[in-house]
Amino acid sequence: MQFTITSEVEAPPDVVFAVLSEVERWHEWTPTVTRVERLGDAGAPLAVGGRLRIVQPKVPPAEWTVTALEPGRGFRIVSRSPGATVEANHWAEPMSGGHRSRVTLSVTFGGFLGRIIGWVMRGLSERYLAQEAAGLKRRCEERALGTV
Repeated sequence: MQFTITSEVEAPPDVVFAVLSEVERWHEWTPTVTRVERLGDAGAPLAVGGRLRIVQPKVPPAEWTVTALEPGRGFRIVSRSPGATVEANHWAEPMSGGHRSRVTLSVTFGGFLGRIIGWVMRGLSERYLAQEAAGLKRRCEERALGTV
């Protein structure tokens, strides 16, 4: 089961990527994240194989692994537990000569239990994606203007 939101941001993809890759600061721009901890590679640039512990309201804390990363564009993180896999994607594409971005955020629930969890959490997942997209847009546009 997949949930996706796409929005347009008045900032180039490299700015969007910079905001997204500062995972320890997500709590500053979205109410859907309480805390993100880098596990084992704190201070290093986000990289494939990097691990995170994400704490969110109404969701059990989970460990995530970066499974795909394209600098300046985005990344994918995956959390696995018995019977369930959750994949979260964060990608920015250039628009209008590269001064704007089309940002796509998605979460996919896989595995037998994952599909059930996705169905049960569909309302929360949709709300969280909308809040994350709005907060990301605001933060990126402020950064592009030099106000953050």
